[in-house]
Amino acid sequence: MSNNSLFIPVILGTPRQGRQSEYVAKFLVEQISQRADVETELIDIRTIAIATDDAGEAIKDPQFSATMERADGLIIVVPEYNHGYPGLLKHVLDTCLKEYIHKAVGLCGVSAGPFGGTRVIQNLLPVMRELGLITIFYDLNFSNVQTLFDASGNLIDQPTYIRRMTRFMEELIWMSTVLRYGRQRVNLSQQS
Repeated sequence: MSNNSLFIPVILGTPRQGRQSEYVAKFLVEQISQRADVETELIDIRTIAIATDDAGEAIKDPQFSATMERADGLIIVVPEYNHGYPGLLKHVLDTCLKEYIHKAVGLCGVSAGPFGGTRVIQNLLPVMRELGLITIFYDLNFSNVQTLFDASGNLIDQPTYIRRMTRFMEELIWMSTVLRYGRQRVNLSQQS
């Protein structure tokens, strides 16, 4: 990767067994990996060893924190559970703060129903803002996820989702590039 390449990891936001969103996250990583201008990796919150008897930066995972610090942007793949997001995703995200400031985030909703995680994305928007992340204006939605992938985890209707993902990625790359430029070159003054 060149110095101009962006690092945009994909966070798989649920630890549940049998999660259909894992197929979505792997599809995104596969597609992003084909781009010469972006480096990515899959972060599965299931594999982050995190305490549940405390919260915030007190339980920060050093590897997750370092990855968030390095990231130019993020993609969060989040299933909709009863109109909300998984509690463990919120718990993990809350362990970092300064690592997110002025970085772009693209949200990818996944649901077994017809709305493709629209409600979970709506619920995450204020959380993203509070964490200091800048949401892009285009979301990815995977509706009726149980019918989108074959038994091997391959997306059945790739052309449709590749078109959607291309639009999503173009916006995320643009926003990540602009925000990285700003973080590196524009000083925030502490004026009152």
